[in-house]
Amino acid sequence: MAFDLRNFGGDLSTRRYNEASIRVLKGLEPVRQRPGMYTRTETPLHIVQEVIDNAADEALAGFGSHIDVIMHTDGSISVEDDGRGIPVGMHPEEKAPVVEIVFTRLHAGGKFDKKAGGIYAFSGGLHGVGVSVTNALSRRLEVTVWRDGHEWQLAFADGEVVEPLHQTGKVPHKKTGARVRVWANPKYFDSAVIPAAELVHSLRSKAVLLSGIDVSLTFEKTGETRHWKYADGLRGYLEEALGDEEKIVPLFEGRQYAGAGDESFSEGEGAHWAVVWTAEGNVVRESYVNLISTPAGGTHEAGLREGLFSAVKSFAELHGLIPKGVRLLPDDVFARASFVLSAKVLDPQFQGQIKERLNSRDAVRLVGGYVKNALELVLHANVEAATKLAQSAIHQAQARARTAKRVEKRKGSGVAVLPGKLTDCESSDNTRTEVFLVEGDSAGGSAKMGRDKEFQAVLPLRGKVLNSWEVERDRLFANNEIHDIAVAIGVDPHGAGDPVDLSGLRYNRICILSDADVDGSHIQVLLLTLFFRHFPKLIETGHVYVARPPLFRLDVPAQGKRPARKVYCLDQGELNAVQERLRADGVRDNSWSVSRFKGLGEMSAEQLWDTTMNPDTRRLTPVTCGAAGVEATERMFDMLMGKGESGQRRSWLEEKGNLAEVDI
Repeated sequence: MAFDLRNFGGDLSTRRYNEASIRVLKGLEPVRQRPGMYTRTETPLHIVQEVIDNAADEALAGFGSHIDVIMHTDGSISVEDDGRGIPVGMHPEEKAPVVEIVFTRLHAGGKFDKKAGGIYAFSGGLHGVGVSVTNALSRRLEVTVWRDGHEWQLAFADGEVVEPLHQTGKVPHKKTGARVRVWANPKYFDSAVIPAAELVHSLRSKAVLLSGIDVSLTFEKTGETRHWKYADGLRGYLEEALGDEEKIVPLFEGRQYAGAGDESFSEGEGAHWAVVWTAEGNVVRESYVNLISTPAGGTHEAGLREGLFSAVKSFAELHGLIPKGVRLLPDDVFARASFVLSAKVLDPQFQGQIKERLNSRDAVRLVGGYVKNALELVLHANVEAATKLAQSAIHQAQARARTAKRVEKRKGSGVAVLPGKLTDCESSDNTRTEVFLVEGDSAGGSAKMGRDKEFQAVLPLRGKVLNSWEVERDRLFANNEIHDIAVAIGVDPHGAGDPVDLSGLRYNRICILSDADVDGSHIQVLLLTLFFRHFPKLIETGHVYVARPPLFRLDVPAQGKRPARKVYCLDQGELNAVQERLRADGVRDNSWSVSRFKGLGEMSAEQLWDTTMNPDTRRLTPVTCGAAGVEATERMFDMLMGKGESGQRRSWLEEKGNLAEVDI
């Protein structure tokens, strides 16, 4: 997800904004209004995956032995499982059949109850908007349930019930499960065609992760049926994917889950992994959380990387293998590693509803600790293979150091004197270094203490940066803050069409770090204005980022064997969602305390590192011009930042004022 400098669009004419302007969206209406907030809209694949994930969750919970998917000739898709079947009785509070509520109400489902005895202790579906989104974005959806010796059916059109729940006959008591058939509404998607290759990959992954479960896909048009059932699970899948690639050491597989007496994690939390290091060729990397694919990685992958690195480094140091002057880094160990990782997390926090990335901070410690202990045992049991693996990582470190020296040599000796307030990093490898442009000396002090000084630099800024939208390039350096930024990053100001030399760029990531309040947002906009107007090549090449510190911290008391914990929330919306989830998890209402950060300077160095600077747990958003393009973005900046555009700004604010999230 990119920080989008796009044109907000719309007519700039004045409109009346009053009580009648406020509209309350009910039922599934929010999904149809903004489908992109709830699912991917390139194709209907994701709304079908929501149904598949529900079937997989049944198997993960220990019920069901097969998942059958059919691509019908009319463009619809059906998903059938032999789980317990969706309950068909009346909900005690909502006074409607449960199966109807599941498909028509956001935030309704059986996956919120994470207490002992909950029907889904571990599930991928978490936010409770899964199949209700599928229904909202389908022109028709049919549900068949087999349960308690009866068959039940229910049908929807455009999210509304058109065939109420009714019993259609009797079936043997041992026949249980559900079948959901979906006709996606093409008006909500760029293409109505579901990519078969991606669907195949998703189904095969379920078969890999659910060892012993039979998964099938039938193409009704051709009559072809494909089956997947992996007896060897992750190991067999990874070896098949790598083919004949030369392995540096034998495949490393392990699994570990927390027991009932674990003091740090809930019973059942843990991971199963298969890792292999190859000499050359492409690496294969796939990760999952509760069977949900996480193509953008996240904290569970960070834990795997940290665990592998810690074990290999510990072995290399114990045996004196690291040459003098060589510093081993996690990427050196991880560079040639292929893996399949399946984590089980009781209460996973994903980035967005489409769940591409895991954000749960505890997952780093969870996966990293288990992997480190397991790999250390393997390395010390097979010293010859372990030495070979350590030497491979050392060679990667030496190659990285040679590359960094070549880059430094090319820069020459004519480097400008760096700003005195810049706290630079130790590394000169600009493929991994980053600088944080921090609001104020107080926040700068916390950032300096909390950073990783090996690759992170900090440049504190005093006050608000000049609005540089209409400032001539040759007059920019009259402003001390802008001068220091340009000298620190090693790139001269330039225009959009100018030939630009980026060979002097000192940092791979330039991160804007400001408070999570209105003043912080103002500073953020002024810096984005500077980069878009006078350093556009840095945005075009993906070097500018916005760090997103949290605004709130929740201190949650201990629950049974689960220790007290701190939960950080980006904004009010996330705070509300976390509190709702705590209530659903059985935490006594108001037993937790909420703290609001007035600014980054209030955060300790440890808090700032954990929430905003640690690459494994932070939220760092790349800045792009988005779908609107450079020209539309430039028009928007003209209107917002131009000195002579106050009339347009006023009209725009009157037009868009109701969209603002005011934080006073």
